[in-house]
Amino acid sequence: MSANKETFGSGSLRGVASFRAGLVDHRLERRHLINEYHRGRLGREEVCDAHPELMRAARGIGKRIQTKCPICDVSELSLVTYVFGPRLQSHGKVVVDNKELAEFHRRPEEYTAYVVEACCACKWHHLVRVLPIGGQRPDRKVG
Repeated sequence: MSANKETFGSGSLRGVASFRAGLVDHRLERRHLINEYHRGRLGREEVCDAHPELMRAARGIGKRIQTKCPICDVSELSLVTYVFGPRLQSHGKVVVDNKELAEFHRRPEEYTAYVVEACCACKWHHLVRVLPIGGQRPDRKVG
C-alpha cells in the first residue's frame, strides 16, 4: 500500500464551500416509535406530548393529509413546516403554503425546513423529514 493513498472521509471535504446536507427522512424512526408504543413499551403520555405552539399551527395552518393518527386512529394528521436560517427568528418561521416555501427556495441564503406531523386529537407529533432549501446562486439555473 502506498503512503499517499487517498481516502474519502470527513476531512476530504474541508474547504469545499458547496458541500451541503441533503434530505433526511425519519420514517424508520417513526415506525420504531409507533411499534414501541403498540407493544406497550412506551406510554401515551410519552408519545403524545406536542408543544401547544405546534398544536396551534397544526390546527390553524397545517396541511391535512389523508393519514389517520398512528396512536389514536381517530383524527387525520396535519403537516407543519418550519424554516430556520439567516434573518429568521430563533424559533423559526412556520410556512403557510407551497408558494411561501418556493419563495424561500429561490433565495440565495441557505435554509433548513423541518416537516412535522401532528395529531390535533391526541397531540402525537413526529419529525417526518429535514431538507435543505434556498441557496440559489444567481449564476445557477434551476430547471
